Amino acid sequence: MPDPSVSMSVLDRLDVAPEVATAIAEGRPVVALESTLISHGLPYPQNLEVATASEAAVRETAGAVPATVAVRDGRLLVGLDAAALEALATAPSGSVRKAARPSLAGALAAGGWAATTVSATMIAAAAAGIRVFATGGIGGVHRGALDASATGASASFDISSDLEELGRTAMAVVCAGPKAILDVPATLEYLETRGVPVIALGQREIPGFFARSSGIAAPAMAADVGAAADVVATHLGLGLGSAALVCVPVPEDVALPDDVARDAVERAVADAEAAGIAGPALTPWLLARIATLTDGRSVPANTALIVNNARTAASLAAALVGRF
Repeated sequence: MPDPSVSMSVLDRLDVAPEVATAIAEGRPVVALESTLISHGLPYPQNLEVATASEAAVRETAGAVPATVAVRDGRLLVGLDAAALEALATAPSGSVRKAARPSLAGALAAGGWAATTVSATMIAAAAAGIRVFATGGIGGVHRGALDASATGASASFDISSDLEELGRTAMAVVCAGPKAILDVPATLEYLETRGVPVIALGQREIPGFFARSSGIAAPAMAADVGAAADVVATHLGLGLGSAALVCVPVPEDVALPDDVARDAVERAVADAEAAGIAGPALTPWLLARIATLTDGRSVPANTALIVNNARTAASLAAALVGRF
């Protein structure tokens, strides 16, 4: 473990897997993947199955190379082997920290395992030279974060560090849109303020995470991955410093009907308020409650969109090869 008294940059702390390093050096497509879904998002063995399926989806698409990111013993690992994925997936409950930009230093200093959220994954991937990252859904502005007058409470200012990272790290991020439990219009406004282009793939509305559509118009749309690559390559080539967000709808065969998904989200949010659930416990509580309200139908939708996003990101990474 590194001596904590020695100042070390992000680059100094990177351990890039040989396969990933070779692919980057040769200019081949590489897709970064987060690790919080393994340690904090899904139970074992489903967490390992989805992580493995996501990596397989990347490999099967245009010969791209997956690079799952995590923290272990003071090092930023970019690319986990099968043993590391298994170790992270089976780690005792509560033993794996969650690393985001605000908590990354603490996770590195503490030693042991930490799983990377969107922001920490972007930091490590960008430092390694990876330009495309796939996740499930991004964090954003929580309901009541800016205006809680309807409930009589004070504004919570609960805004994910994902949004700040998207505004400061140049990368293509592929997701299913903001998580449906969030204030999606406010999240889009925040992204616009931070200079992040938001592109819906193949439709004119922002995906609804569990559902194909949120009912909210997308700031921009691209007919296919090639068209999205044109926008992403131009944006990153301009050197503006922010990410480009590509939003992909959940596969149609597992998507919840729009009205079912929205009703479940609204009921779950109301239940959380009544139960006084807030802070870090809110998102997992809401996702579990939505699963109950939809008789478990939200779970296959969630896992399918994670794998589909990885596959789409690999296609995008291949389309971006040699373009900047």
